[in-house]
Amino acid sequence: MTYKEALAWLYSLQRFGIKLGLENIRRLMCELDVNLRNARILHVAGTNGKGSVCAMIDSICRAQEYRTGLFVSPHLVTFRERIWANGKMISEKEAADGLTKIRKLVASWEPHPTFFEITTALGLKHFVDAKIDIVALETGLGGRLDATNAVQSDVAIITPIALDHEKWLGDSLEKIASEKAGIIKWKTPVVSASQLPEAEKVIRTRATEYEAPLQFVAQPYSKSAIALRGEHQKLNATIAIAAIRAAKIGTNEGAIARGLATVEWSARFQCWDKRTVIDGAHNPAAAGILVQTWREVFGDERATLILAVLSDKDLRKICEALLPISDSILLPRIRTGRAVGPSELQKIFSDLRRKSEISASFADAVGKARKRYAPILITGSLHFAGEALAHLQGRSAAFEECAQ
Repeated sequence: MTYKEALAWLYSLQRFGIKLGLENIRRLMCELDVNLRNARILHVAGTNGKGSVCAMIDSICRAQEYRTGLFVSPHLVTFRERIWANGKMISEKEAADGLTKIRKLVASWEPHPTFFEITTALGLKHFVDAKIDIVALETGLGGRLDATNAVQSDVAIITPIALDHEKWLGDSLEKIASEKAGIIKWKTPVVSASQLPEAEKVIRTRATEYEAPLQFVAQPYSKSAIALRGEHQKLNATIAIAAIRAAKIGTNEGAIARGLATVEWSARFQCWDKRTVIDGAHNPAAAGILVQTWREVFGDERATLILAVLSDKDLRKICEALLPISDSILLPRIRTGRAVGPSELQKIFSDLRRKSEISASFADAVGKARKRYAPILITGSLHFAGEALAHLQGRSAAFEECAQ
């Protein structure tokens, strides 16, 4: 298959939906001869900050001249963003060849592997072929039954846990924490952010049951500059460094400083220009962190808010969190069918006694925002952040080809 044909096939698998479980991915790894025993695996779960921690681990280890693999989700503009080897995205040819092989392999499987299972297998096989030393592996959803959990890790990392994805993970912090803590394996070190008491209790219980050394990280990193904005990224940096050390990966202070100074991670308070910020905050906890970072950078100045949110999120709490830093509010229609209609968001803002305006598209909304005095904040979803970035980069065709 060509790259375009391979993606069309892969995206057709979304009809199978989300199926949590490890049987298919284990079978795929066996059939593809995925053997990562010579690599150190740093497995990251949590609600917010997973991608930033993975990006920091990757950047620090590359600065130390290790061969690194980075597996993350979702992508923003192109599918290839999910799989990186030595700081480079998987090529179109490598993705097409890998997916062609997997398609032939699974043609008669029942149940058929899902989109995420096949993407995970593609990434792991790519890392084997690239002879990677260290893999930063981000869970897709939850942890216990996430496809990435089929891999034996050298350290389990848990970023802050909050309510999100309740449909799949449970309707309480304890239930969600139980799924996230499912990445903890027998006698494998655990590095966790400070957690709310309900989540901390679950993590401690799991670590004790599996005789896993447990370290909670609370002190923000302060030794050198970090390229990613926000005080919360200083805590993410401490988590990343603690995880590298727990995995017994040799790094010096110079590599840590260089890695953190050059780390890149799109749509995490990304300053597109001096007055435009793109942030993928997609749940109330992330929105609260975004507000804090906005005030660190812009002080009391309020934003022209361009907001789009997926329908399975806590819409009202996200809107409430963003209100204090919003001067005016634009609600565009966006391309993904998973987004809630702008009229529903407008009703929420009306109930909160704030006016908002519906826009026909992101292009329409950003055009209106640029005519206003206030700085612009584009947020509400990583899917929306991807659409915004594609438009701003003039790469809308690429986004459509890899639409999420």
